[in-house]
Amino acid sequence: MAKTIVVKQIGSPIRRPEIQRKTLIGLGLNKMHKTRELEDTPSVRGMINKIPQLVEIIEERG
Repeated sequence: MAKTIVVKQIGSPIRRPEIQRKTLIGLGLNKMHKTRELEDTPSVRGMINKIPQLVEIIEERG
């Protein structure tokens, strides 16, 4: 079983640069307090590190 992480959107993309909005969409987040379970890969970790003010890691599984 692959490692996964649960990510929650905690910040609004309003008045943020376009690249940050697109990163949120790439993670599958687009509304406040929405959560997603994603594979724990370097690319996903990099996307999360680009927008630490907008998302938080809730749980790491696996």
